[in-house]
Amino acid sequence: VLLVESGGGLVQPGGSLRPSCEASGATSGNFGMNWFRQAPGKGREFVASINANGATTLFADSVKGRFAISRDNASTKNTVYLQMGSLKPEDTAVYYCNARGLWGQGTQVTVSS
Repeated sequence: VLLVESGGGLVQPGGSLRPSCEASGATSGNFGMNWFRQAPGKGREFVASINANGATTLFADSVKGRFAISRDNASTKNTVYLQMGSLKPEDTAVYYCNARGLWGQGTQVTVSS
């Protein structure tokens, strides 16, 4: 399985972004997918997760009420989206997709005026 993130970028405080993660390769069946982030000089931290059928989601306290997670299981690839709103400078980090013990390469999100 190969995980590829996209959709990061530079946004002003209060703005929104919607990074996505596409899983390709041996994707027989659906599986849970997660987002983590790592800010400069800090460890990697959990952000959000979604189970295989999309019915169950979980969020870190720091993003509850501001972020949403969803997935598209209609195609042969598992794609998960992280809808990020009311962004703050402290949300600045590299955001990583995680599934089946694997990690994507990350996508940079920078919140700055």
